[in-house]
Amino acid sequence: MLSDCIYIQRTMNIGHRILFIDLKYLMNKTLLTGLLCCTLTVQSFADQPLEGFTYATLNAPTGAEWESPENLALNKEQPHAYFFPFQDLESARKVLPENSKFWQSLNGDWKFHWAPDPDSRPADFYQTNYDVTSWDVIPVPSSWNIYGIQKDGSLKYGTPIYVNQPVIFQHSVKVDDWRGGVMRTPPANWTTYKHRNEVGSFRRDFEIPQDWDGREVFISFDGVDSFFYLWINGKYVGFSKNSRNTANFNITPYLQKGKNIVAAEVYRSSDGSFLEAQDMFRLPGIFRTVSLTSTSQVQVRDFRVFPDLDANYEDGTLRVEADLRNLSKKKVKGYTLTYSLYANKLYSDDNELVEGVGGTYKLDEMEKGGKFCSKTEIAVPSPRKWSAEAPYRYVLVGQLKDKKGRVVETFSTALGFCKVEIKDTPASEDEFGLAGRYYYVNGKTVKLKGVNRQEINPATGNAITVKQMEEEIMLMKRGNINHVRNSHYSNDPHWYYLCDKYGIYLEDEANIESHEYYYGEASLSHVPEFEAAHVARVMELAHAHVNHPSVVIWSLGNEAGPGKNFVTAYNALHQFDPSRPVQYERNNDIVDMGSNQYPSIAWMRGAVTGKYDIKYPFHVSEYAHSMGNAVGNLIDYWEAIESTNFFCGAAIWDWVDQALYNYDPKTGDRYLAYGGDFGDKPNSGMFCMNGILFPGHQPKPQYYEVKKVYQNVGVKAVDMTKGQIEVFNKRYFEPLTDVYMVWSLWKDGKKIEESTAFKGPRSILGPREKVAYTLPYDYNKLAPESEYFVKVQFLLAQDMPWAKKGFVQMEEQLPVKAAGEKPALASVMASMERPSVEEAEDFTTVSGNGFTLKFDNREGTIYSMEYNGRKVILDGKGPKLDALRAPVDNDNWARDRWFEKGLHNLKHKVLNYAWVNAKRKGDNTVQLMYTVESQAPNAAVLEGGNSGRNSIKELTDRPFGPNDFKFVTNQIWTVYPDGSVELQSSITSNDPSLVLARLGYVMELPAELQQYTWYGRGPWNNYNDRLTGSFIEQHQSLVKDLFVNFPKPQSMGNREDVRWCALTDAKGDGVEFVAGTRMSASALPWSALEMTLASHPYQLPKSTGTHLHIDLGVTGLGGNSCGQGGPLEPDRMKAGDHNMSFIIRPVRQADFTKTACVSTSGEMPLSISRSRNGEVTISTQKKNAEILYTLNGKKKEYLYIEPFNLREGGVVTARYKDNKAVSVTMKFEKQESVPMTVVYASSEETGEGAAAHLVDGNPSTTWHTMYSVTVAKYPHWVDFDAGEVKTIKGFVYLPRQDGGSNGNIKDYSLHTSMDGKAWTEVTKGTFGKGKLEQRVMLDKPVRARYIRFTGLSSQNGADFAGGAEFSVIAD
Repeated sequence: MLSDCIYIQRTMNIGHRILFIDLKYLMNKTLLTGLLCCTLTVQSFADQPLEGFTYATLNAPTGAEWESPENLALNKEQPHAYFFPFQDLESARKVLPENSKFWQSLNGDWKFHWAPDPDSRPADFYQTNYDVTSWDVIPVPSSWNIYGIQKDGSLKYGTPIYVNQPVIFQHSVKVDDWRGGVMRTPPANWTTYKHRNEVGSFRRDFEIPQDWDGREVFISFDGVDSFFYLWINGKYVGFSKNSRNTANFNITPYLQKGKNIVAAEVYRSSDGSFLEAQDMFRLPGIFRTVSLTSTSQVQVRDFRVFPDLDANYEDGTLRVEADLRNLSKKKVKGYTLTYSLYANKLYSDDNELVEGVGGTYKLDEMEKGGKFCSKTEIAVPSPRKWSAEAPYRYVLVGQLKDKKGRVVETFSTALGFCKVEIKDTPASEDEFGLAGRYYYVNGKTVKLKGVNRQEINPATGNAITVKQMEEEIMLMKRGNINHVRNSHYSNDPHWYYLCDKYGIYLEDEANIESHEYYYGEASLSHVPEFEAAHVARVMELAHAHVNHPSVVIWSLGNEAGPGKNFVTAYNALHQFDPSRPVQYERNNDIVDMGSNQYPSIAWMRGAVTGKYDIKYPFHVSEYAHSMGNAVGNLIDYWEAIESTNFFCGAAIWDWVDQALYNYDPKTGDRYLAYGGDFGDKPNSGMFCMNGILFPGHQPKPQYYEVKKVYQNVGVKAVDMTKGQIEVFNKRYFEPLTDVYMVWSLWKDGKKIEESTAFKGPRSILGPREKVAYTLPYDYNKLAPESEYFVKVQFLLAQDMPWAKKGFVQMEEQLPVKAAGEKPALASVMASMERPSVEEAEDFTTVSGNGFTLKFDNREGTIYSMEYNGRKVILDGKGPKLDALRAPVDNDNWARDRWFEKGLHNLKHKVLNYAWVNAKRKGDNTVQLMYTVESQAPNAAVLEGGNSGRNSIKELTDRPFGPNDFKFVTNQIWTVYPDGSVELQSSITSNDPSLVLARLGYVMELPAELQQYTWYGRGPWNNYNDRLTGSFIEQHQSLVKDLFVNFPKPQSMGNREDVRWCALTDAKGDGVEFVAGTRMSASALPWSALEMTLASHPYQLPKSTGTHLHIDLGVTGLGGNSCGQGGPLEPDRMKAGDHNMSFIIRPVRQADFTKTACVSTSGEMPLSISRSRNGEVTISTQKKNAEILYTLNGKKKEYLYIEPFNLREGGVVTARYKDNKAVSVTMKFEKQESVPMTVVYASSEETGEGAAAHLVDGNPSTTWHTMYSVTVAKYPHWVDFDAGEVKTIKGFVYLPRQDGGSNGNIKDYSLHTSMDGKAWTEVTKGTFGKGKLEQRVMLDKPVRARYIRFTGLSSQNGADFAGGAEFSVIAD
């Protein structure tokens, strides 16, 4: 039928008809070329049908449909809600189609033929006499690339391709590039050069049930990527593009008695693919359900329900809209629509009738082919409201009856009372006392604690099961996640039903991302030929999901430009459903609320105050990019978000890694593959693995941090000496009646008491309430020498769908008492004899009762170590200074410098050695002092980027000299009579601003010491910016189980706040490491370098032992893999002056706590360092030490009191006044100048756009805010360190000189600071256009060390900022 040609529009009283002719369709030459036979049918529409949907009976397609952007579909039904007819009322109450006898699945085995390009396809396969018996069989739903992966590593049905932003076919970022289509010739190494456009031909037989006779039959394809033609019994039905929304076709005219044949021809790429450049594996196929639905000839075509609540959110109404259509051959009259409402039990599909609530609509008459919209309003007194906290649902059942009262059709939909609003709120009504424009659900300013979610399974690609969906929601509920952004497309219809049922707030997003053209003039958002596609994709989304209470925000799409097409789409959507706000992160001006992606922590802290020039309320659509081992600083984000109501929430990118199973053709190993592993080119490497879950939906370590930060309870210490705490119920609707509170007391990392008892009255917390509780422990009876913590947990009070009774839903740990002073090692062994010492040129051997230690005098460390005849450190693998980790994906901001500085290849050379207490009488210890220089032979380059395929190129033509990066470490090893060894280490470097991966010591221990026990944070690995979900306890694991199976090996073993750790055998015999204060520790079967160079876990070499790291500190994770930036300044380990200490002790029978109950008492070294401004510091950890020093070898000694200037260079020798044996000498070259350095950038494009380019003296390099994976919004700023306090008179800004102008700053401000924390604005203004140097003088000079240069806007109005050089004018 050609219903876009002619249709009838009716008024509500069915009184008159108006005829419209769509001339635009008749002028469509491309389609009419193939118009061999056209049957016109008159059809009425209550609403304007979507442009681009055409209706005609054609003998065959033209073949041009898949490269015709304005032609969106042929004979595809106009979109409608996901609802179904049922055989009776009882079945209709179950809502889902599986419960209807009028629904039939066509999932299962289909005959399949794969072709690499359209010319190779079997063009006539749809004909009924075409023999497909020899074809392969493929399951539907499936992704054919994935189904074709063979165990020998070969690919039977094309290649899975992973790219982030581009499309997979040849294209360029320029205006009108899309006109070149999808068949252009790409470079010869591209996957699509050989397989230009894969085509899958699908066929299967089916039969229509006998009781469907006389009824209309529709076929539905819920997901086909990206375009398909459809035939029934050899007759052409139509086509569809838009891979993520259901395509329905009325196939009644094409059916026959008995066997029927359905044929679908699926194209991998089409013009629709230009709008589907989402960050995911591009996988063609019929990947969702295919089904048949039978309706009566007089049918309810669409069924929309709009619940509402009164001003007090007490009583409700249902506005019900049912679109009726008469497909019979005669006029009907006297029909009625009746409605009944059923209330579901919480989290259940069981429901019962709501007495006295219903509605009736009477229809006078309806012509054949006619259609109209009925509207009914139903009052619902005091409904149970829907929220993610308590998702109460209802089912509305409708029955269409003829004039004799016979039921013609029974249909239903689930619904919920969830009123979403954006309201201007006075300060008096705001929880935080701030006036603002806020986001509300049912009258409350909720927080959306979310993730972005892609539909993916490592074994089946985009074809996922309902069981998997439900399991995912259970993981979310266990992890306190209440919000999902459906990124970036409509999800499987069952997903919405499950989110309604279990309570997940959804941002529902249209299937639009034209990222390949970015956001400028080339963007398809400006192109008229794509306007209909933009509107249709938005409206197909909205029509399908409008009845779902879980949908609380509509999204127009993702990363697709700011243009007019989205304005048109917004207007259509808002007219259809004004009840929900609309979001679009690329153009906040045209929608109802603000959003962006990957803001920095600093930007967020400013934005939540409500003072930024952005649209409030604000929702961060993507943040905390969870690539690899990630999600640093999540707590910092949420401390900001929860401090006001200006931000309603945020969604982590993303939920689950998108890696897929593949097989190594050489070894047969199955492994998780990412971009490039299938030979796909081009590809985006590891960028597909950004989840807080692994590909098989197992939690990553960061999942537990998310669970902790997102939890809906806050617990604070009030006075722990009295057991007083405060509990805050962060929920907005529900009291804490579904959980019970348990507290436990922990001594030295072990639980010693647990109780549900509290002193005084015990209140049940209502929503947003805070209550004080007193825990009944006696602080005065706590052991003085021990450390105590309290853990407060909230356990499920009954079985829930996601977990059994007793599951820990929320918890907090609070310190009660710090450990008392421990006995010094020297005092513990005061009566024991001194170990024997044997000195040789290269080694010094220290032995005693039950131990032997050999020190390497060339490297300044333990060469071998034996306790009771057992090696506990492998020969030559003793503790050595180390500053490298296997880079995590977020280390892209720093990792290149690690290899440039040679941190992977440090060689350790002793500069000075002495047995410092050899002649001290009465001393029963042995103290060996070494000055060690640690430097690589040369610089190196880590190659491979984000590909996951790393190699190291040693730059042997650039050998390091004395001024290249190096550490100088002064360390004293003290050996005690029982074999305990204490290391006191003072570490300096010649580049104190260099950010290291870690700083500490690495050693290798025998694999037989397989049991790892530690007292610190755990059990999962944690870092200094991701540790709130890891509690300080005694934890234990086998070393092999500490390895985390990231698809690309990377740093994974770290634990923070470690008091001690031990490696033992199963009996508990081995070696223990006790921190002088606190340490970070890691034990893994492989070294950092081995993990760096392995692309996948199965490619790691055979383990040679356990690699143990004892670190003073480890740099945090941050979020620089996308936008957020590196770790915050306090979370960075720099190569400055540091002191650390630890003790190595034999441990027996797992007596860890007793073994650790000692403190350091050995001699402490001195260190000498010079700052960037030339000041020399002599330091020691030794209390009350008097230090003498000399300059340039002269005999005169000075008493060291404070740092002194040595910018001219020289030799400094220092010693203790009371111990001449402990001394150190350092030589410094002349300093020509004090360079200014970058200490922070709010946004930067890693590599070519680094902020450090502003001070590199090279005008051809630029600072540029991030653009490759996201675009941050203004303001943008860079913080500089002048190295010393200066008198700042002005500054010079040089715009870009590299030929580009994007990012050149227009409006600016300048702030200064003495400490880099407290900032004062000293000037602001506007730069003129052009590339000339901009020189600004202050009205009044200021004294400062730190300078913040802030861009407030750009010259061209875009969100980018940048520049070539920046310098200060100062004395």
